[in-house]
Amino acid sequence: MALARFGAKRKSVHATPLYSAVLIFMEKSTPPTSTPIYNPNACALMEGRHGDPFGYLGIHRNDTDDGFVVRSCRPDAKSITLEVLDHTNSVVHAIAMDHVHPGGVFESTFEWHDNVPPRYQFSIDFGKGEAWRTADPYSFGLILGDQDCHFWAEGNHYMAYRVLGAHPREIDGIKGTTFALWAPNAQRISVVGDFNRWDGRCHPMRKRIEAGMWELFIPEVTIGDHYKFEVLGQNGRLVLKTDPFAFSTQWGQKTAAMVHSLDQYAWNDEDWMSSRATRDHYKTPMSTYEVHLGSWSRIPDDGNRWLTYKELAEQLLDHVERLGFTHIELMPITEYPFDGSWGYQVTGYFSPTSRYGSPDEFRYLVDQAHQRGIGIILDWVPAHFPKDDHGLARFDGTALFEHADPRQGEHMDWGTYIFNFDRNEVRNFLIASALFWMKEYHIDGLRVDAVASLLYLDYSREEGQWIPNEHGGRENLGAIAFMKQLNEAAYGYCPGITMMAEESTSFAGVSKPTSAGGLGFGFKWNMGWMNDTLAYMERDPIHRRFHHGEATFSMIYAFDENFQLVLSHDEVVHGKGSLIEKMPGDRWQKFANLRMLYSWMWAHPGKKLIFMGDEIAQWDEWNANRSIDWHLRFGEEHSGMERLITDLNKIYSDIPALHQLDHDPAGFSWLDHDDAAQSIFTFIRRSEDGDTVLIAVNATPTPHHAYRLGAPIAGTYREILNSDNQRYAGSGSANPGDRHTEPVAWQGQEQSIIIDVPPLGTTFLRLAR
Repeated sequence: MALARFGAKRKSVHATPLYSAVLIFMEKSTPPTSTPIYNPNACALMEGRHGDPFGYLGIHRNDTDDGFVVRSCRPDAKSITLEVLDHTNSVVHAIAMDHVHPGGVFESTFEWHDNVPPRYQFSIDFGKGEAWRTADPYSFGLILGDQDCHFWAEGNHYMAYRVLGAHPREIDGIKGTTFALWAPNAQRISVVGDFNRWDGRCHPMRKRIEAGMWELFIPEVTIGDHYKFEVLGQNGRLVLKTDPFAFSTQWGQKTAAMVHSLDQYAWNDEDWMSSRATRDHYKTPMSTYEVHLGSWSRIPDDGNRWLTYKELAEQLLDHVERLGFTHIELMPITEYPFDGSWGYQVTGYFSPTSRYGSPDEFRYLVDQAHQRGIGIILDWVPAHFPKDDHGLARFDGTALFEHADPRQGEHMDWGTYIFNFDRNEVRNFLIASALFWMKEYHIDGLRVDAVASLLYLDYSREEGQWIPNEHGGRENLGAIAFMKQLNEAAYGYCPGITMMAEESTSFAGVSKPTSAGGLGFGFKWNMGWMNDTLAYMERDPIHRRFHHGEATFSMIYAFDENFQLVLSHDEVVHGKGSLIEKMPGDRWQKFANLRMLYSWMWAHPGKKLIFMGDEIAQWDEWNANRSIDWHLRFGEEHSGMERLITDLNKIYSDIPALHQLDHDPAGFSWLDHDDAAQSIFTFIRRSEDGDTVLIAVNATPTPHHAYRLGAPIAGTYREILNSDNQRYAGSGSANPGDRHTEPVAWQGQEQSIIIDVPPLGTTFLRLAR
């Protein structure tokens, strides 16, 4: 049965001021003996402290058991008419309800001799021509099933987002929205929003004591309506909280959630999703472009605004497709209030930020990427969350999502709270979030932020600022168990995705299966390679000979984990300077050094990631408040760098030797790792079927002519890329034509060839087959 509103439309109130539920009701001065005495239940409702609203509101047998009493709490109503319905939903009785409390409690008693209570509805007059007809929220039964409560408490309800939060649905023919959340220690929770003028007395929720859940179905609430939860915490503090499971939220100072349906968008990426399920990421190319959506490109003529999801679906994807990246990694787009956090202080673990558009417009961006053959990785932040009042912090007046003890529950450096990973429901919340993005938004993987801070109880803490684990150690056993459970769930429920760890320590087994004692991630960021390589590259070439080991050390541990080589946003911000500025020498040497670095990186075992702006050698370090300096592409050196990245991605994707055995020692061997005197590095990359590429890197500006290079297989080798090519604004050094092997043993090989090694350059030569 659909119940229609009539008369004037109800007023939409988008502002969310903190509302005090305690009614201050002032009578005219009268003698104490004339003060009205109201029903204690009605008074408790008006004071926002009723613990069982379903026990008083709604329909109940009357005292004489010959009928029913119906009660409603609408402080915003002028009058309410109770309309009793027959089996055809026609009104058979219309009864003006008594105003039993002047604050807004209405009651009506009527005879009814059937044991089954009748259906009914309210006709509510708000005055000034505003009125509407609705079913009673307190006439409906339980919302959450017993299994929902049970599995949530166990920490295994991975699809919890399908029942918790706000969900438009129809119950007994009545359209509305169900609301449910977990807050076991709250004294009272109400749904507030556009539909009740943000008045917490209108819609207090039912508490499911067995699971610490609260629930309510509100008829007529529909997609787009703004809402929050008004929480009277255990500490007696009244706070407006954003729904932890909200699918759509405001951003910035406006922090309301919006009712949204997950079932509206029609996907068109069936081919991608089908192939994803069987993809072997270890043996296929993965070249990733890291992006901060708010500063990739802006519109100066329109207030320097950022692009929308739909604009990015065209402009960003055009750029990424042209350069040949296989994946885009998005810095966090889970809703966050503070722009300056870049998304790393999350308040909406189930809602894409509304800065750039609606949830379905974000889906459109992902969908379009998949149709172009581009995967989307999401930067995801389970390590900590902000202390904003509207967020998860002290959600029910207690340390619910976080540890109560600041030695375990706070990141002092970041001013944020740490999740309590020992709690089943908290682990469930985070794992449900991870699966949500991969299942509902078709995200192809998660890069898990700040894993090192999860692993260690003493992370960034001094003596006395942390508590050892039960064995006296520094490992965070709860967080370790969480990460294992997370990865098992992700790979189990979403075949073909990938999980990446930003982990900067030597913790063993980060990317090993949980069955082998590992954490279960698919890949680990190679922070060691990044630090050593950048330290080496920043040195003057004349001094590099004394630091040769910085450039070769990464190969000692290259296959201990499944590594991704990263030059991320963290390396070009906070005064670190851009990559091109890090390079030593004059202008020519700076560009040559950077071309050499990129080429060396693409030749090195491991997946690849660079940050936006790196592909054009932007001079300024990244600034989240403005666009990348795209005008630089008009310069030959900058456009040449972009062409180099494009060509590197092409050979990396097309040539099995450069990607197929990225994580297998059989795919790499040194020719000479000890030529420190000339700062030259030579090595071999191979595929499973013998595809072979020889690489020579020269880290000085001195070219080397007639340089003998060992070859593992006799035959003809052809140069497939030279970073000093004039196409990239280099000096034009090249190895044209065929290079035939000679039976001259060299560098441990029975054959060798003669090549020219470019100055501050890298050359690739492939065995012709």
